[in-house]
Amino acid sequence: MTTSSEEILLQVGQVRYKKGDGTLYVMSERLAWMLDHRDTVTVSHRYTDIKMQKISPEGKAKIQLQVVLHDNTTSTFQFVNRSGPAVATRERDQVKDLLVQLLPKFKRKVNKELEEKNRLLSENPALLQLYRDLVITQVISPEEFWAQHASQYTQKNVNQKQEVGVSGAFLADIKPQTDGCNGLKYNLTADIIDCIFKTYPAVRKKHIEYVPTKLTEGEFWTKFFQSHYFHRDRITTSSKDLFTECAKLDDQEMKKVMSTGVSDPLLDVSSFQDKYHEETLEKPPQTQNIVHQNMIKRFNQHSIMVLKACQQQTVAKQEPNGTPQMNGEVPSTSDESHHEVQAKKMRIQEKINYEDLDANCSQSPSSSQLNLSKVERYLHGPTPGQQDELLPDELVGRAWAGLQQELAVWSPHPPALVAPAAAVSALGELTPGGALMKCYHDESLAQLVPEPLEKDLRNLYMSGCELLRHFWLCFPPTTPQLQEKAEKMHEALHRFHSAKLKPFEDRVMLEFSPLSQQLTSHISQLLTAAYSKYEVWQSRRKSAALR
Repeated sequence: MTTSSEEILLQVGQVRYKKGDGTLYVMSERLAWMLDHRDTVTVSHRYTDIKMQKISPEGKAKIQLQVVLHDNTTSTFQFVNRSGPAVATRERDQVKDLLVQLLPKFKRKVNKELEEKNRLLSENPALLQLYRDLVITQVISPEEFWAQHASQYTQKNVNQKQEVGVSGAFLADIKPQTDGCNGLKYNLTADIIDCIFKTYPAVRKKHIEYVPTKLTEGEFWTKFFQSHYFHRDRITTSSKDLFTECAKLDDQEMKKVMSTGVSDPLLDVSSFQDKYHEETLEKPPQTQNIVHQNMIKRFNQHSIMVLKACQQQTVAKQEPNGTPQMNGEVPSTSDESHHEVQAKKMRIQEKINYEDLDANCSQSPSSSQLNLSKVERYLHGPTPGQQDELLPDELVGRAWAGLQQELAVWSPHPPALVAPAAAVSALGELTPGGALMKCYHDESLAQLVPEPLEKDLRNLYMSGCELLRHFWLCFPPTTPQLQEKAEKMHEALHRFHSAKLKPFEDRVMLEFSPLSQQLTSHISQLLTAAYSKYEVWQSRRKSAALR
């Protein structure tokens, strides 16, 4: 049933699989099930092939455990112990807990680098063809291909890590789910927790204070969603609420922001307020509903904290060498005045300076380069229908006068350059079938080459020229790295000649004999020139070594 090296960690009898009763074995490397009174394993799943496991909900008649494989196929095992559902549930939980420990050790890790390479090959047909011509035919190794020949594609997709912004509705997007026991289950991701910390620094402070010394991560967030701080539309507040102090800190921060106002010197916020004339209009009465007031205050405070989090990210990017400030630390008055002056100067500079008119703008590292997806459209020239610029009447008159002078002295009978008999003889020799055109036919070479053969020739040129480009980049080989690369590229050119060019020539010789010498003569000359260059370099190296 099993190999001698396998160890049975758990064995559970009376387990049903597809209407057959048998025994479930949890081994060191796989999960197996064998039918009763049999000696062979009916079901066997390696842990590397298992994606996840599922169990039936509590209270369901059938006590089941289901394993889901990476190809989305499933195997369901039903525990039917005759001692009763309680014993069957306990056995199912034993198998489940053991699988929870074993599956992470054998979990198949997705290779992110391999996924990125597959994406590049699928999005770039030219790169995929180059990979087929050079790597699959073993002209070069995959490592050399991705390091040298695909570097322009990989470097183009290297993006700097971008910080995720704070959404104004990130708390509303946290939609709880019922757990079936009159409770709610919140699914928190790392981005949501980061947004909470950025928007509410007081919660971050409590998290540092309580986790993990006093509370676990799950207990902390359970108390957060149960607290009055999260449900601030409640009127009553519990004295045991962990986040009561956070609400007070937020109110203090709100008052401080309201007293400070907007730091933009070019914006007068007070001009947007409604002004009432005592003689004609009366102020509208303020609402007495405390729930509405708290809700409005909460919206305003949330918006202010979101904007403040975004502004802190911007300042951190603009001033990477600035002095760090601890949470809750109040800057000095001189620092505040200096910051106001700097902010005012910066806002004025933004209004009076235009980056596109700056002479040094093109030299700045932050300037974006022109990235063309279709170069032929950019290089096509002016579009049809564009109005041409008219010449002045004076220039038109001069051109007309000069043309009349040329026509007045023009003779329709030029002097004889070639005798008529010699011209007819040369024309006959240069026509197809003549003395100088015996190897040519009436059709041109482009008309004789079929489309599939033309495509193969184009791919051959693309891969061959790519290798030749890297070969010639090694010269002059002034460093040991360039010398090593030149030797490798010379070997790769020989492999390309034998693996790609020679089979293509043999195929053309058999199927298209008139084109055999004409199609590959040019690329053969390119390879011959590279071989000659390498031989000359090697001879000079040997002569220099003998000296």
